[in-house]
Amino acid sequence: MSRLKPTNDFLFKKLFGESKNENLLRDLLESILTDIKIEKIEINKDVSLERKMLTDKLGILDIVATLNDKTKVNIEMQVQDYLNTIERSLFYGTGVYHESLKAGENYIDIPKSISIWITNYNVFEDGPFHERAHLRRDYENSLLTDSLELHYIQLPKFKEKCKRISSKLEEWLTFIINENMEAIKMSENENIKKAEEEFEYLTGDEETKRLAYLREKAIRDEAAAIAGALKRGRAEGKTGTKLEIAKNMLAEKIDIETIIKVTGLTREEIEKL
Repeated sequence: MSRLKPTNDFLFKKLFGESKNENLLRDLLESILTDIKIEKIEINKDVSLERKMLTDKLGILDIVATLNDKTKVNIEMQVQDYLNTIERSLFYGTGVYHESLKAGENYIDIPKSISIWITNYNVFEDGPFHERAHLRRDYENSLLTDSLELHYIQLPKFKEKCKRISSKLEEWLTFIINENMEAIKMSENENIKKAEEEFEYLTGDEETKRLAYLREKAIRDEAAAIAGALKRGRAEGKTGTKLEIAKNMLAEKIDIETIIKVTGLTREEIEKL
């Protein structure tokens, strides 16, 4: 059985998504959003993490927080590469942006939405391990709006390129990949020390460990089922259209939410199959 790490999205949310750990989330976000002074942070409440994981199987285990009573931040630890990270991150980011507008409010009052994706795989072949993206005009590549912002933090690139820790973000990522224990113990950041203590507590609890391993198993099983569906389609000479991929995935008894996530098809299109 592999050693549990904060890259396990279940443990990631237990660690950073609990109200008692707001200081940990604040410090992590300050290391990413260096141009924002975080004066206040409120973690949005969600359904029971255990119930969501077990009933929705592979439901999204993200963290949504409000900064300074306004800016909405969605942060997710993404383990499996479904080859649609850009599309999904745009979908989730615009969803948070859209949902922030309350009835009767003006469009100009919509709070800024920031989506942060920490991925256990590389999203882009080139570029730095931490990339920030905005909506821009074609004309002179000028900024259209700063109301929607996306961050991609790619852990494999970080491990490859970061030979010496020189920033708070690099300290946090070293903790998250949880491979250089000496560097973690030498950190002078009190929040990282607290995070390490909390992580040791979480992984020492038998029920929490059981759920974390169940989460890892579910992700592995899902990835294997998707790979099997795609392989079978190629073996049968299919052309690889989204509908054909969806049919194969249904035959593998993969749940509809996952098929939507992988193919980009709507629920109605899949149900017609």
